[in-house]
Amino acid sequence: MGRHVLVWDAPNVDMTLATIIEGKPTAKDRPDLAVLGDWLVDHADPDDPVEACVFINVAPHVAGVLRGWVLWLLEEGFRVFAKPKRGDSDVDQDMLDPLAVRQADGDLDAVYVGSNDARAFQEPLQELAARGVAVTVLGFGEYAGGMATDPQLRFVDLEAIDGLFDEPLPRLTLESLPADGRWFEPRGRLGGHDSALRTREIEA
Repeated sequence: MGRHVLVWDAPNVDMTLATIIEGKPTAKDRPDLAVLGDWLVDHADPDDPVEACVFINVAPHVAGVLRGWVLWLLEEGFRVFAKPKRGDSDVDQDMLDPLAVRQADGDLDAVYVGSNDARAFQEPLQELAARGVAVTVLGFGEYAGGMATDPQLRFVDLEAIDGLFDEPLPRLTLESLPADGRWFEPRGRLGGHDSALRTREIEA
């Protein structure tokens, strides 16, 4: 019997999602963490202790808005670590600290890290894997850097978790194309650059 622990980097996932959809994510765009909780429990044996932790960096102007979400997370069985957002503060080390504590306890069997921040997490997760902990990274393959291909880590693309998102995300990924191919729709206006060039030539 071994402990399974999820640490979820809410600021990083939200920032990456904003890049993918080219805008501020709304509730309908964000992953359903209740689905993620079910997925996590399904990947553990019935007697394994399972712990899920969400980490947030709270700017003053969103504190009131986030309160309802935090209460919902607590009702869903998640622990929540909230830290004031000051300057360029982040929650990276705060996410690693409980993993170190659980590993020192001696019963840590599996770790799941929801983040695309390879610079912060790849090396510490490699160290955990070298100690015999099964490490899974949950992220977006095109943004997760070396964590998506690291042989010491298991990588699961968030969109591969059934039901986590209501609709497919508008991602430009060429690594997992369907056998019959896929169309990518334009995001800009055709001929826009030529029009600007012609305008500059007329003005000259």
